[in-house]
Amino acid sequence: MSEPTHDVVIIGGGHNGLVAATYLAQAGRSVLVLEREPQVGGAAISTDAFAGVDARLSRYSYLVSLLPARIIRELGLDIELARRRYSSYTPMPGVASTGSASADSAAGLLVDHGDAAATRDSFARIGAAADFDAWNAFYEDTARLARAVFPTVCEPLLTRSEAKRLVDDDELWTALIEQPLGLTISDRFENDLVRGVVATDGLIGTFTSLADHSLDANRCFLFHVIGNGTGDWDVPIGGMGAVTGAFERAARAAGARLEVGAEVTSVSADGAVEYFQEGRVKRAHGGVILANVAPWSLRELLGAGETASAVIEKPEGAQVKVNLLLTRLPQLLDASVAPEAAFGGTFHINESYEQLQAAYEQALAGEIPSVLPCEIYCHSLTDPSILSPELAQAGAHTLTVFALHTPHRALTETNNDEMRAQLQAAVLRSLNSVLAEPIEPLLMTDAAGRPCIETKTTLDLEQALNLPGGNIFHGGLSWPFLEDDEPRGTPAERWGVATSHPRILICGAGARRGGGVSGLGGHNAAMAVLEGA
Repeated sequence: MSEPTHDVVIIGGGHNGLVAATYLAQAGRSVLVLEREPQVGGAAISTDAFAGVDARLSRYSYLVSLLPARIIRELGLDIELARRRYSSYTPMPGVASTGSASADSAAGLLVDHGDAAATRDSFARIGAAADFDAWNAFYEDTARLARAVFPTVCEPLLTRSEAKRLVDDDELWTALIEQPLGLTISDRFENDLVRGVVATDGLIGTFTSLADHSLDANRCFLFHVIGNGTGDWDVPIGGMGAVTGAFERAARAAGARLEVGAEVTSVSADGAVEYFQEGRVKRAHGGVILANVAPWSLRELLGAGETASAVIEKPEGAQVKVNLLLTRLPQLLDASVAPEAAFGGTFHINESYEQLQAAYEQALAGEIPSVLPCEIYCHSLTDPSILSPELAQAGAHTLTVFALHTPHRALTETNNDEMRAQLQAAVLRSLNSVLAEPIEPLLMTDAAGRPCIETKTTLDLEQALNLPGGNIFHGGLSWPFLEDDEPRGTPAERWGVATSHPRILICGAGARRGGGVSGLGGHNAAMAVLEGA
């Protein structure tokens, strides 16, 4: 029997693989998608995380910013994204270290998109009145950068020189692209808490110092502030599973063949793919292979003596994720702010600039930070549809916590359970440090009477999602442009999806403009194929 032949075989049915499959199938290509899990969606799924509790949580990926409206429109996707009124709330630090509240430590910074005067008053209340105008000026600058850069992410890569000319502001370019992010933040802002709020966008999923000349924080920051030309992070109505559900329907409607429970075990440079499904070894052959897996994982699939690109280092994630379901929102130490406002945007906890740096240094030394920087999202405040009507009416809410500076290097197969428990305890301590009541009594219980809380370490993410080192970006982020001397002779090079094998392209978060729930890796790989990669 001859091997099945397809124009394109896509390894991995995450959202990028589905985007690529849809574009290619709509263009008349025969497409096979191989997904090892029982469902497609990858990290962008919704799950009944707690037995017997009717709440579908966005388990791994939470918010949407980088998914271009262009992709939604071109693929005819039925996706609804809701804008949050509140940008963020950040309590003053101090309680976690002193163990008691004070007038100062009970204050906090509330950034309210709907009330500029209230936001100005909030800056003044934490002693940062001078930073209010600086804040507005800074984010006007990032908005100008976003308006210049974001329209290019669905086009062939510009060179560095071309991108700089497009931005047309040498001072802004230097501040965000050429010098360490920490230096820019320190130059623009005076207050330590304000500096920290700005800095967090450079550290999500990235283990680095804000002063590091590698500029890893700058690249992370850039991708967090350019989404759709505004940098807004929106809530997907129906949860993240509604987003990938729309991608799946579009791919199937276009004629792509989606195979689940199909674990790819090897790939060859000539387009042969071997996978295991339903207890059998199966084979497929593609004119082009799109790898919707991390470049490190692709290297392993290629086997000994093969490489997916010139140099690949195993990535390292640096976060812990905690999902909670509460009977109600907790009260804050800062009684001037309603919980619905504080949790209505991104709730930053112990993320002042000094705290972020101290946590990095402790983690670098192999310790769990004594005061763990965290940020929280409450999906159900913006979108109660993820809860049953009974839970929503009773006042229940979901919280998802993303804690920084917990690098993968501290975890092993033998200590993961112990470290998970320690990290969960550290997250709850950090959260409780800014609350007027402990969070634990507010946890709902599942059908077996267990508290509704689950914690995912980087090792858990590696095992559940095939994310090497638990890195949510599949590796280090790259600039959304080519260096002036980088090769761009092939479509794959121009679209930022090339490997050292002409028939194998990266189509996931590890692509040149990958990372986040964006669809960019899938879109750009598909465009390279259609251009004649």
